[in-house]
Order: sequence, then structure tokens, then C-alpha cells
Amino acid sequence: MAVQGLGYAGFGSDVLDDWRQFGTGLLGLQAVERGNSLLAFRMDDRKQRIVIDRLLGNGTRFFGWEVADAAALDALAAKLEAAGIAVISEPQALADARRVRRLISFSDPAGNRLEAFFGAEIDDSPFRPGRNISGFRTGPLGLGHAVLTVENIEPVMAFYVGVLGFGLSDYITKPFKAYFFHVNPRHHSLALIETGKSGMHHLMVEMFSLDDVGQAYDIAQLEERVGVTLGRHTNDFMTSFYCHSPSAFMIECGWGGRELDVQNWQAVEMFDGPSLWGHDRVWLGPEDREIAREMRMNAARQGLRAPVQVMEGNYKLMAGTCPWWDGVRQN
Repeated sequence: MAVQGLGYAGFGSDVLDDWRQFGTGLLGLQAVERGNSLLAFRMDDRKQRIVIDRLLGNGTRFFGWEVADAAALDALAAKLEAAGIAVISEPQALADARRVRRLISFSDPAGNRLEAFFGAEIDDSPFRPGRNISGFRTGPLGLGHAVLTVENIEPVMAFYVGVLGFGLSDYITKPFKAYFFHVNPRHHSLALIETGKSGMHHLMVEMFSLDDVGQAYDIAQLEERVGVTLGRHTNDFMTSFYCHSPSAFMIECGWGGRELDVQNWQAVEMFDGPSLWGHDRVWLGPEDREIAREMRMNAARQGLRAPVQVMEGNYKLMAGTCPWWDGVRQN
């Protein structure tokens, strides 16, 4: 798979001060000033992962997809051109601004600006979170995932799967139509929701600690930013909530996302709804919101469960035995 991960994302906004406070005070990102018109955020050892640009119009967005090296970038450009996609080899000045060695740009069928790059710059100084958090789960999994709204999923999906080589993880058709795609073991780095119009739905950042998410949730409630309540997804097992950013899209703060065995993964349709519990979506209409609520209640009636996804050293086994639970595990 040529594309290795979502390396960076950028958004146009004229409220840099609001973004600075939101990014550092709620999410825990590290703000990096880039002059009067540009605000960048770090999440790890890279020089930037998220960019807010005052000179771009509100609602403008771009996504940087990482490839291994120059040969992989050239091969991707050739594949795009063979598919009739216009490709621009961007000047070095833009590559420098993106803090990468080289990049190309092109658009998906929904009009989203995509960039492919290699050679992301590493910062000499350690990552310093904007508030006291344990950090973000990035590395080879990329910065997180992006979810886009589209008028019609089929042509956009055909582009990402057939041309860019993304793998389909799974999909749902109720209470809304959504497809999830992977480029590495992260369950999805991209998802598409069919809403009848093209737009940005949310960007997900994954934290190392569940307590980081809970404390962010407290802050979001105090600031009246909660767009989707705390809950757990059925497909990627993420425990998360969604908050309104200073722009017209949400940020999902999550913990405990599953990893896929990419080589052996088989995509399936999910019939239990998007969430095991919680995640009351205030953005849905009353009818769809009721459908989603009933799906969660049905999951509860069925006793639907999923194992918690943890990293070595990020848990502690409880002492004692419980014969009833031992019997449940054996069955």
C-alpha cells in the first residue's frame, strides 16, 4: 500500500486565537507560531501535524498523506495521472512550509485537496503538551483519522480504494451511511459519511490515557463544546467524545482504538449501529437520532461487548478471583 498514514491536516480559519486556546487548553496540543497568519500544532516529535491558516478561506481544508520515499511518491503521481487525475508537483517553498522534503497535490472526486509527501521533519526539541496529558498515539499509525461528508459515497470510495489503494475496514447503512478505510493497522484513517453534501465532519486524535479523554470531556462540557457525548464505537472500539472546534467541524478525542491485521482483514457490514453505548449525536435529526438510540438499546439487550484495547504497561490486572466471571470467560 503506497499511502502509509495521515501525516498532517490543515484548515483555513480567521480565529487563530480561538484555535490556540482550544488546541492547547482542551486537546493538549503544542502550539507553534508560524508568523501572523499561520498557527501550527505538534502532537509528537514531528514539527507539525495540524495547521490553521488565516490566509485560506474558512472551510478550506487539505490532508497530507505520507508515502515512504521519493520513488513511492513518483509511483503514486504516475498512477494518479494514468487514472486521469491532475497532479501538481508543488514548489519547494510549499514543501518547506509543510515541513516535508517533497510533495504533490491533487483532488478527490468530492473536491477535497489532498497532498502526498515524504520526509516529514523531526523537531530537535521534545513535544510539550499544552496541558498535562500523557500524549497522543501517532507514529506509524499517523495523526489519527479524518471523516468527510460526501454527496454520494460510491465515486469517492472508488477513488480512495481503486486509485489510492485504501482498504475497506467495514461499513454501516443505518442510522446513516458510512464507510471506513485503513492504510495501516489503525482501524480507519479515513471515513466517508453520505449526507448529500461535501464537507468536513471531524478529525480524530487518540490519546494514550483514558483519563486524558475524561478530563478533556470535563473541559468540553464546561466550555459547552460537546457535540457527541462520551461513548464507545462498535467497529474500532474507541472510547471517545466529539467536541465542536472553532471551525465548522468537530474533533473526536479518543482512547483504546483497535488495530487490524491488514493482510488478513475482511470487510463486513456492521448491523449493530455505530456505538455500543453513549455517543448521543446531537447533530442528527430527531428521526435518525431515535434510530441510533434504539440501536444502542438493542446492543444493551443483547449484551454486546468488546474487549478493551490496551498497550503493554497501560493496565494493571486486578487481584482476586470470581468463579462466575471465570465461567463467562471460558464460554
